[in-house]
Amino acid sequence: VQLQASGGGLVQAGGSLRLSCAASRRTFSSFAMGWFRQAPGKEHEFVAAIRWSGGSTNYADSVEGRFTISRDNAKNTVYLQMNSLKPEDTAVYYCASTSSMRVVVAPHEYDAWGQGTLVTVSS
Repeated sequence: VQLQASGGGLVQAGGSLRLSCAASRRTFSSFAMGWFRQAPGKEHEFVAAIRWSGGSTNYADSVEGRFTISRDNAKNTVYLQMNSLKPEDTAVYYCASTSSMRVVVAPHEYDAWGQGTLVTVSS
């Protein structure tokens, strides 16, 4: 499966952005999708994840209540609505697919990754 992330950009603190991740196709091995981010000099950080079936979600504490992950099964697309953005949210955001039947948070649990989209939040 190929993943294409989009929607990043420059926004002021307090603003909003919506990221999209389109999957070229869904396979029986893709049970859930996740968003991760990587700030300069830091490792990949889990942001949010959602199951294709049932829509169970999981969020990092740092984004809980500000970010919302959703999916459109018909379009094979996952979204990340980011509100009340903070400068510390600045990072390259990646979407990824996992064959795990649980909504997992570890990067090594994900099998396919998109190319990343840059989000910059100015203070």
